[in-house]
Amino acid sequence: MTYHRIEVTPIAGALGAEIAGVDLSAPLDNSTAEEIHRAFLAHHVVVFRDQTLTPTQQVAFGRQFGTPNEYPFVEGLAEAPEVIEILKAEGDTRNFGGLWHSDTSYLPRPPLGTLLYAREVPAAGGDTLFANARLAYETLSAGMQALLAGLRGVNSAALRYAGGRRDAAAGNSEMKAKGVERADALEAIHPIVRTHPETGQKSLYLNGAHTMRFEGMTEAESKPLIDYLCAHIARPEFTCRVRWAADTLVVWDNRATHHYALNDYHGHRRRMHRLTIEGDVPR
Repeated sequence: MTYHRIEVTPIAGALGAEIAGVDLSAPLDNSTAEEIHRAFLAHHVVVFRDQTLTPTQQVAFGRQFGTPNEYPFVEGLAEAPEVIEILKAEGDTRNFGGLWHSDTSYLPRPPLGTLLYAREVPAAGGDTLFANARLAYETLSAGMQALLAGLRGVNSAALRYAGGRRDAAAGNSEMKAKGVERADALEAIHPIVRTHPETGQKSLYLNGAHTMRFEGMTEAESKPLIDYLCAHIARPEFTCRVRWAADTLVVWDNRATHHYALNDYHGHRRRMHRLTIEGDVPR
């Protein structure tokens, strides 16, 4: 794939690329925006280093991908309500996003993508792993693909945390939780294999953070296959690792990836600004 306005360097064979040669704080011309979007679709995860972004500038860049939305369990920033601050302070032991997942799959229209911007990072640790759910699907046997074709997953905001995602946020010292009563109510049913609306490629669309069971089955019946598929997505050959530095922006495609925020920096501070972009109904 040829690029004239940006430089694109792959991170790993499975997915991920670093993009250089662009200042995201300024408005982008159409050609540059189009090349960034092509790289995003091709690599699923794109990394921009040395970017100086205010929350409003992060939102402005996010609009290149679609309409920003608000996270249901954490208060947004005053100057940009769509942006939430994710903070693990020195005294916290629990991090945010510390298991393989795709963002907010319990919503009827889960995010198209996520933009995460590093404000403060530890000297070491705090990396994010990403996995290619498209490759994971394509490497399944024909028999397994046929079995999954008719399955739909029941996704819940309350699955992995007592009290739901809101309490997961409240476990960190300075994150402002909201929506106390909504965790159990946020539930959505989506196909286990979804078709990407822009590329037409198929990906596995379930995760251990939110997918409780298959529609029409019990949790006990569903769990073995859910566990197998989630472990399959996270196989090392389907992954890449992003090492954070301050002023790094990472954008990932929630329709085709999983991610995992590593919690290996106890006693150190990590502060990020997160923005999600409204997606479509998975098909």
